[in-house]
Amino acid sequence: MNIADIATKEFIEVDVGQRMGKVRSTFEDGNPKGIIVMDDGEYEGVISEREVLQSHVEDDAKVSALIKPSRSSPAPKIDRDEDVRETARMLIESNAKVAPVFEHGDLWGVISDDAILEAVLENLDTLTVEDVYSDDPVTVQEDDGIGRVINKLRENGISRLPVLNENGYLTGVVTTHDIADFVIRENERMTTGDRVGDNERMLDVPVYDIMNSPVETTTLGATAQDAVEQMLDLDYAGLMVTPEDDDRVVIGVVTKTDVLRALTFTEEEHMDVQITNISMLDTITRESIVESIQSVSDKYQDMQVMHAHVRFKEHQEKLRGTPLVHCQIRLRTNKGQVAGTGEGYGAENAFRVAVDKLERNVLEVKGVTSDEEYRGQLLRKLNEL
Repeated sequence: MNIADIATKEFIEVDVGQRMGKVRSTFEDGNPKGIIVMDDGEYEGVISEREVLQSHVEDDAKVSALIKPSRSSPAPKIDRDEDVRETARMLIESNAKVAPVFEHGDLWGVISDDAILEAVLENLDTLTVEDVYSDDPVTVQEDDGIGRVINKLRENGISRLPVLNENGYLTGVVTTHDIADFVIRENERMTTGDRVGDNERMLDVPVYDIMNSPVETTTLGATAQDAVEQMLDLDYAGLMVTPEDDDRVVIGVVTKTDVLRALTFTEEEHMDVQITNISMLDTITRESIVESIQSVSDKYQDMQVMHAHVRFKEHQEKLRGTPLVHCQIRLRTNKGQVAGTGEGYGAENAFRVAVDKLERNVLEVKGVTSDEEYRGQLLRKLNEL
């Protein structure tokens, strides 16, 4: 299947000379996945709500200040006849929700993650939430300030956080859209003289005041089709995953991106590796990344790696012009999920630290499993006595 019939000509566009304040209002009014930026009728780029929220560009600045060739995750240019699976891969690796579609070199329209998921919805009943979800969720407390929430979203490169009460129970969810909506509304109320003080006070507002509650949840046994239908119906990008018997306990998060990533899984002999923010690769190649991860997984012969996800994120700190990079490697295996993270100056250094941590974690899993197998053998022998 290609995207010719699911791409659309309906999209929001702005000029590079537009004020950022207007763009922020556009996200609030229309809730678009992204906005196409044009320069004198020519395609210039795409900006997402997350980029607008996380940028330090003032409202009076122009959109051109946010569109830079050096951005870590520019939206890919996709041909109108591109395969759906390859399109999903390009969206994920560029960390994009929407991308421009070109026909014969000219901008034709856009393709979104929602359009792809709707097109393949009937085929998702073979997957369960457990097959695609992310465990070990990052959380915040009800009384955490919005400033702390923004930092956690930035540090982890995510768009939603479960909110827990003092007992550790799930009471709400906060997203980048919730924060953008709150910031825009508060900024509109400010006067010029009060701006600095009010901005500081905004960051101290407890997340409890802006979170969504009650929480929409799903369970590990639900099909990916059911989860996606629920997200599409609610216009949510993700759901909290809870045990069957207690929806107060959050054990993970499943997002549209998680399901989209599953579409890129292959049945080929080589390991399927997904790299988010692939444009950040410097002195390291995709091939060497795959080889390193394969080498680690081979050390545990009973572990079958179904999918590997490598994510790079650039920090503002630099050393002699080289940015500090955070790298996370997550393996989805028949033994569960195993991850490793690391930081270093440049993508290669960050990856090397992360892969070392991954190897230690893999060997730890191997040790635990070996202990369990030995204990099982011992119990069987005792029962035979």
